[in-house]
Amino acid sequence: MSAQQLITEHIDLWTSTIKAKNTQGRGSSKKRELYGIKKLRELILELAVRGKLVPQDPNDEPASVLLERIAAEKARLIKDKKIKKQKALPEITDKEKPFDLPKGWKWTLLPNISSYKTGKTPATKNSIFWGDALSDYPWVSIADLNHYGRVIDTTKRVTQEAVEQVFKYPPVKAGTILMSFKLTLGKVSILDVDAFHNEAIISIDPFTGVSKDYLFQVLPERALAGSSKKAIKGNTLNSESISRISIPFPPLAEQHRIVAKVDELMALCDQLEQQTESSLNAHNLLVDTLLSTLTDARDAKEFSDNWARLAKHFDTLITTDYAVEQLKQTILQLAVMGKLVPQNPNDEPASELISKLEMTRDKWLAENLSANPECKTMRKKLKKLERPEPPFSIPDSWCCVHLIQLSRLLVDCHNKTAPYVDVGIPIIRTTNIRNRKFNFDGMKFVTEETYEFWSRRCLPEPGDIMFTREAPMGEAAVIPRGQKWCLGQRTMLIRPMHEFVSDEYLLLTLTEPHLLARASEHAVGATVKHLRVGDVEKLNIPFPPLAEQHRIVAKVDELMALCDQLKAQINNAQTTQLHLSDTVVESALTA
Repeated sequence: MSAQQLITEHIDLWTSTIKAKNTQGRGSSKKRELYGIKKLRELILELAVRGKLVPQDPNDEPASVLLERIAAEKARLIKDKKIKKQKALPEITDKEKPFDLPKGWKWTLLPNISSYKTGKTPATKNSIFWGDALSDYPWVSIADLNHYGRVIDTTKRVTQEAVEQVFKYPPVKAGTILMSFKLTLGKVSILDVDAFHNEAIISIDPFTGVSKDYLFQVLPERALAGSSKKAIKGNTLNSESISRISIPFPPLAEQHRIVAKVDELMALCDQLEQQTESSLNAHNLLVDTLLSTLTDARDAKEFSDNWARLAKHFDTLITTDYAVEQLKQTILQLAVMGKLVPQNPNDEPASELISKLEMTRDKWLAENLSANPECKTMRKKLKKLERPEPPFSIPDSWCCVHLIQLSRLLVDCHNKTAPYVDVGIPIIRTTNIRNRKFNFDGMKFVTEETYEFWSRRCLPEPGDIMFTREAPMGEAAVIPRGQKWCLGQRTMLIRPMHEFVSDEYLLLTLTEPHLLARASEHAVGATVKHLRVGDVEKLNIPFPPLAEQHRIVAKVDELMALCDQLKAQINNAQTTQLHLSDTVVESALTA
């Protein structure tokens, strides 16, 4: 099967195989990887270096003859002192030949077909070496490399003093291949300007008879296949392992044919990528538009009718991680708007419920003034409150209140990092709260003494809610039963008036998408945005009758379970697609 057929006959596979990237926290951008097209690009390059991309021509001059001519040129350059003489290279071992080559090709080593050198980094503390004037020289770091692209500009420039004292050689010429060989291994770019580069990059000049474009295409795969060592932040090649990078070397005419075919097929991949992105964006827009019919419903009955119509098309509509996430966000939004379940006229109105709540809370605060200084603080803050306006239209039996009005106590954390121990009481940090649940990965622990001191304002109890003010804002979870929990940095503890407020309903209101958007308007911080304590206390909470709170929670649980089923189906389908893509690639390489 030709490469063209491999692409066209599996076109649906390449464009439909999508891999979700891991994201954490509310507000994280939804990311995806077009895995099928990525594998297709890798396959094209792999076929190219194996001699399977274009047919061989028996009239081409064999690579062995070409290599002899290149060796003679290299000897002349050494004699003329234009390049340095290197140690004699041992023959390529069978281990360095991972696959068989077509007739007319030859395995060779990178030093046999190109000259290369590493760069340098001037002392960063010496200001005379670094500048930003147009007369200064561009200096390339790994961050400046645009993989399989071009280096047009750099983030740093070096002065003439650096050239004279550190580099002591002229800049690398535009058009040279640059490749990283430390930390980020095998990242290649073409230099578009005369420049210097750091010691994690080599600049490579092919000898006459070697297509620069061919070498540019095959280098990353061969560098990654070489002998690398594990470094602190990635893999790295040393001078010996660079010299042992083995290159599958075809006749010069075939090098040019391969480059032309790779360019043609990569352009096709670009088209597929653009079409797939456009299709996915269009699908996302369709999802947003149709889900908006749910939030635009006038009441629970209209929502139920719209849901029934949409549910018939879930198999074609809710087919991506984005769609499932948007459906979940829509459910939460509907829950706090009073459109998820019908109102019951027999329910005690929220206005009467909040009056009873305030009487009970105020009595408790008064009775505990002497024993708990937080009670005095709560009374002082409550007296200053004004009636909040609903953030959107809510049912007549509902009312709108500030978060602090629903709380027996609402306290901020101790704003320092606790001293951790190996075993003890778990401390809940912002990283341990995600998607209305506690995440126990990377759990830290504190001693009993630290727990007592860190929780002196209010000992966390089961049913309390932990809310994050920063990193990220707006995550929350209800403390489960059966264990002590310590309040970590950048969190707040909310103790609801449990007789009048369902902690699970309050959790929904604190994590629905629009609340965070509204709260973010008041967020402060130049680098990391965070909510002030007072802004959290004054969060506007849509408050329904108690019986309706429980009905809402039950309905949300039911619909979230449906979302989880849809998510599992999508994940299973994606896993199948990923395996199928890998299988097609593997079979193409072994054919």
